Amino acid sequence: MTKKSAAEEKIVELKNSASGESPVRRKGIYLLPNLLTTGALFAGFYAVLSGFSGKYELAAIAIFTAMVFDGLDGRVARMTNTQSAFGVQYDSLSDMVSFGVAPAVVAYGWGVSDLGTLGLAAAFVYASCGALRLARFNVQAESSDNKVFTGLPSPAAAALVAGFVWSTYSMEPSVGLSVLGAILTAAAGLLMVSNFKYPSFKEIDMRGKVPFIAILSVAMVFVVITIDPPRILFAMAMVFSFSAPVIWLAKRLGFAFPGKD
Repeated sequence: MTKKSAAEEKIVELKNSASGESPVRRKGIYLLPNLLTTGALFAGFYAVLSGFSGKYELAAIAIFTAMVFDGLDGRVARMTNTQSAFGVQYDSLSDMVSFGVAPAVVAYGWGVSDLGTLGLAAAFVYASCGALRLARFNVQAESSDNKVFTGLPSPAAAALVAGFVWSTYSMEPSVGLSVLGAILTAAAGLLMVSNFKYPSFKEIDMRGKVPFIAILSVAMVFVVITIDPPRILFAMAMVFSFSAPVIWLAKRLGFAFPGKD
């Protein structure tokens, strides 16, 4: 009996070696980019909690903080060659919390809820469109042009909603302000699932040399933002978000843009 079992074990070993199968190795995850993604996730989670607590200024700041972490994790992964399928999926889930759920919750608690069912619909339109936008991005990631995004990127949509809330949270509540917030929230959601083209800025080489004026321009942008962060950031988000629809409309009306087909 012992000889038979030993022979069977030897046959199994020979089959495994003949098939060329190697023992399964456990794969780890890259620390640095996923640590940044975790920072973005925490900021989005904190924004949700602050929205529930009525601390809308802190909630808006947390959403912008999540944008910083989200912008860093992908670039750090590409610069250090630490991209992974796990990182892509983790980043997408983090974006859903930080830029899909958090802005909708904050906008709804800030004043959109005063409109009743219409306010709930506006917040849900934003959250659902955020999920659809991320799902479409994941599906098209391999085949799409890296130079442009199809649809408004979710961080920019979140900046539009968070910037508006941050700019107006200290104002006296009114029906008109709530209606404006609901329209802006729903519009940001619909822009995410639109076919408008937005620049991705991924072609910028962060490791290459740039003219001195480029560094000076970045410094000036930070200086301008510090003058009035809520309104300056909201204005920047407005310009970026509605630039693509305006360009599309201008082309339809016959205006020509240099360097664009």
